[in-house]
Amino acid sequence: MRIANPMMTVPGAMQALLGLSEAAEKTGLDKNFLELVYLRVSIINSCGVCIDYHSKLLRKAGETDERVYSVAGWRDVPYYTDAEKAAFALAEEMTSVHVSDDVWDEAAKHWSEAQLGGLTIAISAINVWNRLNVATQQKVA
Repeated sequence: MRIANPMMTVPGAMQALLGLSEAAEKTGLDKNFLELVYLRVSIINSCGVCIDYHSKLLRKAGETDERVYSVAGWRDVPYYTDAEKAAFALAEEMTSVHVSDDVWDEAAKHWSEAQLGGLTIAISAINVWNRLNVATQQKVA
């Protein structure tokens, strides 16, 4: 570790970021669905701490091994709904900071405007977690 996790040491940071995730959940998005999205983004960002954390949460919540372990190859397996696939595509493009109209339009077919707003907040929040963990070289305990 380069430094202790800033989310733990900077006053108010943890509550602020947790607040974003809680706001996303209040839009009616399923918790396990959001955890799958968090896992996908964490894989993209190579955040070992978050990959470990979210995969364990998903397994504890009853997600199948196939769905947890195949999220990196979501395009090539039959385990995800069209809505989940649209979310993964949106998550990938948001993480690279470029969202095409095609990907946005596909995602918008599956959720209300409030839910789509919640999903974009959730994707943004996990990117913050990932960047903090990767930059400070946090390790899986």
